[in-house]
Amino acid sequence: MNTNKEPIKVAIVHYWLVGMRGGERVLEAICELYPQADLFTHVVDHDNISDTLKRHPIHTSFINKLPFAKKYYQTYLPLMPIALEQLDLTAYDLVISTESGPAKGVVTRPDAVHVCYCHTPMRYAWDMYHEYLNQQNMIKRTLMRPLLHYIRSWDYQSAARVDHFICNSNYVAQRVQKFYRRDSVVINPPVDTERFSLVDSAKEKKQDAYLLLGQLVRYKKADIAVDAFSQLGKKLIVIGVGEQLQELKKNAADNIEFLGWQQQEDIAMYLRTCRALVFPGIEDFGIVPLEAMASGTPVIAYGQGGALETVVDKKTGVLFYEQTAEGLARAVTEFEKIESKFLADALVAHAAGFATPKFKQKIKAFIDSKLI
Repeated sequence: MNTNKEPIKVAIVHYWLVGMRGGERVLEAICELYPQADLFTHVVDHDNISDTLKRHPIHTSFINKLPFAKKYYQTYLPLMPIALEQLDLTAYDLVISTESGPAKGVVTRPDAVHVCYCHTPMRYAWDMYHEYLNQQNMIKRTLMRPLLHYIRSWDYQSAARVDHFICNSNYVAQRVQKFYRRDSVVINPPVDTERFSLVDSAKEKKQDAYLLLGQLVRYKKADIAVDAFSQLGKKLIVIGVGEQLQELKKNAADNIEFLGWQQQEDIAMYLRTCRALVFPGIEDFGIVPLEAMASGTPVIAYGQGGALETVVDKKTGVLFYEQTAEGLARAVTEFEKIESKFLADALVAHAAGFATPKFKQKIKAFIDSKLI
């Protein structure tokens, strides 16, 4: 660690910068805490990242120079461990890695402090390994087995390079302990509550419709929501794109409306005007339910994973514990019986406990305590 009076040099390592999703919003908040930091990543697409990130010097691994890396970066996963180790971080006193893909495996100075903010251990290598494997054809399964064995071994070993782990939820902290045998502290990710508002009764009103928002990939269980609302005959608006989109459209009744992806201001409008957000998957944390609450909208969520840390049953939403269309349908019926009990101001107040300034305060205090 730098014991001189000079300002410490900070490096922030992120797995890839090709869009602005939840992980990149956390990265933005960390970058705002350390405006002098340099950013390191495998691949960057400058056209699809925020101005906040662009203000930092961005250094890439050799993966960025490989053919079609911006689009097919995940196919270069086998090379990412060695690519991380080629990044020269010897000038940096503090290294902050943000992890859900390969990021924490960098080599730092012996006296540097390495803090890892872990969104999740790599799902495809650990808890969702068999699910990912079963979705592939025979050739891909044959290739993936030895590859992911190697990635899993490297991922476990690279956890020893981290001095301090921060996890985004207790759910993730349990998995970090299980897979890496490492203790951690929990600091929930930031929610930009200022982007959301209540219904302006002079201009708009609540719709008689529910909302499903997010990537349409299998582990998010959008099919459960589509099946449940097809059975109920109640309107469900689906915002998102992904590998399941066409399959979901094929199986949906006429009361299901697919809007594809939408601009942030339109998403905010649907969040505040829907009756409730439907959240049927298991997420590591899940920022979208809190965005709904910041909009004065309750949440109907499956009662596992991060939802247990954000949705208070019968106070900010309704939890269901059978991850099926029938289980969700029963939860919708239960919600409608007590819908009037969910007060918009109380929902907003709950979401405010996860606001970005609170995240910055907690993570800065934790890191500062490790630099002493």
